[in-house]
Amino acid sequence: MSNPRPTLVMPPLIDERTRLLFVGINPGLRSAEVAAPFAHRSNRFWKALHAAGILDRVVDAYDGVTPADREHILARGVGVSTLVQRATRAADELAPEELVAGVEDLRVLVAEHDLAVVAVLGIGAYRTGFRRRTAQQGVQEELLGGAELRVLPNPSGLNAGSTLADLAAAFRDAAVAAGVVDGGEEVR
Repeated sequence: MSNPRPTLVMPPLIDERTRLLFVGINPGLRSAEVAAPFAHRSNRFWKALHAAGILDRVVDAYDGVTPADREHILARGVGVSTLVQRATRAADELAPEELVAGVEDLRVLVAEHDLAVVAVLGIGAYRTGFRRRTAQQGVQEELLGGAELRVLPNPSGLNAGSTLADLAAAFRDAAVAAGVVDGGEEVR
């Protein structure tokens, strides 16, 4: 009898300086293996943060986030988490109940921090997890733990509907709202 494969999880990247929390759907297998969010090279998350002027360099998380990159991200007031902590090859392997339960876990995480903006990356996961079938991208009417709640495009390389420029603009708007970047800077 063989042992089942252990469930891979990835802890959130967040601390007391975090003002803007980006929330992915769930970690991919590579991200969980190296304990780094958005580690797959086809994902545009880190490029979009740089293009938006939120980070001063593109983080290469493929082999993990270096201590220097981790400090840079957190010092900029940015954090990263996921709705569901369980890693999968693809997000469509998650059951709707996992997304709903993940929202409750997210509420607990947000309650522990003084966040200005929570940005959920992916309209489908938001609609399912928050039970808002007709929600649209952008600022939501409801708050999450006192933080403004936004739904932004998913940066996955599989999301061909959003360009890197689209992602950077949406990320920048959220960063301006959270006060982590000045509204006068240009998107790169």
